[in-house]
Amino acid sequence: MDPQPRTVPLSDLRVVSLPERPLFEEIRAAATGFRCVFWDLVDEPEGCAREDVDIAVAPYYSQRWRKDPSVVRDVSLLQLQSTGFDGVQDMIGPDVALAAGGWVHAAGTSEIALGLVIAAQRNLDRAVLAQHEGRWDPFFSRSVADSRVTVVGAGEVGRAITARLLPFEVELTRVASRAREDESGHVHGADELGEILPCTDILILALPLNDATRHLVGERLLSLLPDGALVVNVGRGAVVDTDALTAEVTAGRLRCALDVVDPEPLPGDHPLMGAEGAIVLPHIGGSNSSFRPRIRKLVLEQLEAVRRGERPQFLVQPGRLELPED
Repeated sequence: MDPQPRTVPLSDLRVVSLPERPLFEEIRAAATGFRCVFWDLVDEPEGCAREDVDIAVAPYYSQRWRKDPSVVRDVSLLQLQSTGFDGVQDMIGPDVALAAGGWVHAAGTSEIALGLVIAAQRNLDRAVLAQHEGRWDPFFSRSVADSRVTVVGAGEVGRAITARLLPFEVELTRVASRAREDESGHVHGADELGEILPCTDILILALPLNDATRHLVGERLLSLLPDGALVVNVGRGAVVDTDALTAEVTAGRLRCALDVVDPEPLPGDHPLMGAEGAIVLPHIGGSNSSFRPRIRKLVLEQLEAVRRGERPQFLVQPGRLELPED
């Protein structure tokens, strides 16, 4: 029988690796009581061995480290810069603690969600194409105001989207995995979507990907949306059954505005890429200037929590960490 892995007190976590130079310089200047090293999780760390790194921040712009996730086997805590963490637990195994990015991308992704809604409702893509062709082409469009909007997902991104929607004079319905009350009122459960979707003009999806959400929005739920409804996805591509959505959009019954797709990238000759009523972005929701100060803030807050012996935020799995009782 394999021995149980040694637990690691939070007080033992003192060496932190950062994968990008600007983040490394910013954290090194502000992280009191920690030794900061530069490490992209591909080459060797600068100034120490891999096994000396206690907390590793994973790269955001490069996924090369995922080809050999064993590089973090001696790390006690892996901090992601992304909100989504689907597949990472299987890659790194149960002994490495894993923390997600939480609210780091909420501002940027919610901006993309609203931008997609406005662009699709007001046909801004049509206007831009006409401009590039040198045509002055006035038209009448739908509006965001007075639309019945359903936001599925009540996490950091979902809450940021709903907060930004309220000034647009919409009829807003919030949905999460289970029904509950929060500081903003009632949240419906996903089991109520069958009753909610027939009264939805704009469906916004801000969900993580897991067994419960994979292809959650498929042929059956899409068929419940009224003609002309808009499907916006800024969560994970596989939350939507792409084939079912493609059939609805290419038939002209539904519209879509997507920042995430499945597969990703979507092939250039995929029917959605040229379909009328479809806007497809190359997964840019989190890639914006608001991300940088927020990831710096989160990393510093995580280090402060560790220094004080407190549970890190957005902990997906505890790994070998000795954590205080809740």
